[in-house]
Amino acid sequence: MSGYILAIDQGTTSTRSMIFDADMRVVGSAGQEFKQFFPDSGWVEHDADEIWDTVLTTIHKAVSDAGIGIADVTAIGITNQRETIVVWDRETGKPVHNAIVWQDRRTADLCEALRERGLEPLFTEKTGLLIDPYFSGTKLKWMLDNVDGLRARAEEGQACFGTIDSWLIYKLTGGQMHVTDATNASRTLLYDISENRFDDELLGILSIPRAMLPEVKDCAADFGVTDANVLGATIPILGVAGDQQAAVIGNACFQPGMLKSTYGTGCFALLNTGEDRVVSSNRLLTTIAYRLDGKTTYALEGSIFIAGAAVQWLRDEMGFISKSSEAEELAKTADPHQRVYLVPAFTGLGAPHWDAQARGAVFGLTRATGPAEFARAALESVAFQTYDLLEAMKKDWGDRQEQTVLRVDGGMVASDWTMQRLADILAAPVDRPVVLETTVLGAAWLAGSRAGLWPDQAGFQDAWQKDRRFEPQAEGHECERAIAEWKDCVSRCLQQPQKVSGANA
Repeated sequence: MSGYILAIDQGTTSTRSMIFDADMRVVGSAGQEFKQFFPDSGWVEHDADEIWDTVLTTIHKAVSDAGIGIADVTAIGITNQRETIVVWDRETGKPVHNAIVWQDRRTADLCEALRERGLEPLFTEKTGLLIDPYFSGTKLKWMLDNVDGLRARAEEGQACFGTIDSWLIYKLTGGQMHVTDATNASRTLLYDISENRFDDELLGILSIPRAMLPEVKDCAADFGVTDANVLGATIPILGVAGDQQAAVIGNACFQPGMLKSTYGTGCFALLNTGEDRVVSSNRLLTTIAYRLDGKTTYALEGSIFIAGAAVQWLRDEMGFISKSSEAEELAKTADPHQRVYLVPAFTGLGAPHWDAQARGAVFGLTRATGPAEFARAALESVAFQTYDLLEAMKKDWGDRQEQTVLRVDGGMVASDWTMQRLADILAAPVDRPVVLETTVLGAAWLAGSRAGLWPDQAGFQDAWQKDRRFEPQAEGHECERAIAEWKDCVSRCLQQPQKVSGANA
């Protein structure tokens, strides 16, 4: 068959559009960064209109790069940064406020108040999540409480709430569709993942009007058709998944026990648990991995807020490197006798700690410490944080988890040094795929398979290809010592004063 799939990957710091042919090969691509706003300590925002502009720009550039016309596209798949929220006017399509980003911590006090009321077990039972500023629900409550007139407009059905996928679909369809998929809905803190519906009790606790919520669909479904006046052609949108779930799909982790970890701005490890909704005893999340043909597959998830963002910090704030790709070579020159540790709690600590008030720290500094040691510490922090997640997963999954083989993807996995260090710290093999950006591949497969252009689930799993396996090489005792020292450093961050508003200790 002939035809092309357009996959849109709307991330935290940039947007990419990619064109795949019928043989699942990338034939066109374009990317564009956009501005990050930090209006207060711990606050992170995006301009939703700017995000939309980057989507339009990269679509047309990718189509041009592929040497095709927009009308040659068979279907569209979308993957997106999760938990980031947009609220817009239903009639005008204009955002009522900047998008509040998943990294944003402005609702930390609200979350603490909800926990003090003893409500976290209820939220966890229904949503699989913990009460944390990371998730969408408390962000939406903040917006309803702080944007003049918004609550009244929302109650009258004049305002739309959505994660980024909903916003893009609304814009692509010329305002005709207000929808989302089950994976994005499962991250809102409002969605019962067993019943597969937004929950009235949780909506009531957070005072969120149901009228502003999107319709929830399977990951491969009919999400509407693009408006010809918007994109230049009418194209069905057939696949949607939050970025980490799209990476599960793109890595073909379709069997229970398969594990993937994505290294982008943050790091997110997901363990497929099949139809079994595993309740974590180690502060991991239970989430929807994907929903296809009405059947829900669950996952255990560990979320790290800062991974690649630590390298960006070396580049942008510290000035140690001019390009992110330079971090690996700089780390290789670090003094092996200096044990420097970076705990990158720039926006709090995620799983398994969930401390919104924690702040970053560097340990082990000496007079001889320089940029090379900082670079090594930044890259190693990704490996140590992944170790913490996998340790918790093994405790929750128990004897069902055999020898761990981790499938990885994202920008950081191009670094051989980082992947080797990851394998060493985990004491487990790390498989890097031929297609590094499996997040966008997962979104493309959802649309391509729905359109009948690409193979089904079994065929796609057979087509997955490994580029390289990294086997553990370091001395076990050296890694054990490093892990113990890392844990000590993290404990010190968790023990710093918690209630100082705006503290950046």
